[in-house]
Amino acid sequence: MNPINSALWYIESHLTTDLSLESLAAQVNVSPYYLTRAFNHLSGLSIMRYVRGRRLSVAARALANGAPDVLSIALEAGYGSHEAFTRAFRDQFGMTPEAVRAQRRIDNLAIVEPIAMTYQQLPELDPPRFEQGKALLLAGIGARYKCDNKAGIPSQWERFLNYFGHIPDQVGNTAYGVVHNVDDAGNMEYLCGAQVSDFSRTPPELSTLRIAPQRYAIFKHREHISTISGTFAAIWGQWLPESGHEAVDAPLLEVYGPDFDSRTGHGGLEVWVPIKG
Repeated sequence: MNPINSALWYIESHLTTDLSLESLAAQVNVSPYYLTRAFNHLSGLSIMRYVRGRRLSVAARALANGAPDVLSIALEAGYGSHEAFTRAFRDQFGMTPEAVRAQRRIDNLAIVEPIAMTYQQLPELDPPRFEQGKALLLAGIGARYKCDNKAGIPSQWERFLNYFGHIPDQVGNTAYGVVHNVDDAGNMEYLCGAQVSDFSRTPPELSTLRIAPQRYAIFKHREHISTISGTFAAIWGQWLPESGHEAVDAPLLEVYGPDFDSRTGHGGLEVWVPIKG
């Protein structure tokens, strides 16, 4: 079974037990890093936020059905006190547990239903090539994004392109999109950058990033840039678990060569996925 489907089954059958990212990853024999990235690319969600949403949704149904003891519901949902449960419940639904119990319905709540993951619509990938990447010095514009909202990346690229080709000590005409510093919730740093030979003359308003030598599996994305999420989903959801290769917690590169047209989004790019060497 695909590890994401295995994780979904395990979550649903263990909602009342202690579930951490590390324990969940161990149950499905993948790294916490892989589980975080793959789940986000396939569902658009943080896996631990999904776990919390499922637990609180089960609790909301029990309360709407008239459960008399809020504390027992809180303990079943993994909360050690009525106060902690109420804070999480209000954050999730905008109402207190007592209010939901009193109204006896959940149709006005953002209930998190179980995900049934399907893979039929994922694009077919060309076989990747493998390379040992060299160290890189990159300068550009960086920003941090939540796992479920990366809508600011296109405008980030628009700002960066005002600098591209004019950065002191820029090397070549290849642009890089770099995903790095991914946390357990799937939130990430993203850099739009160019290679430079030295940081000493980089304008202070630009961010800098050192990329260490790393082995990569390199995939071609030939379609419009707006469909890149499908390529990522196919890499993380199908290719990695089926290939036997293991992704490592290192910067992932989107490499935009001279064929890519930033005005139209056409021309293709490469996705460099860091793997264990």
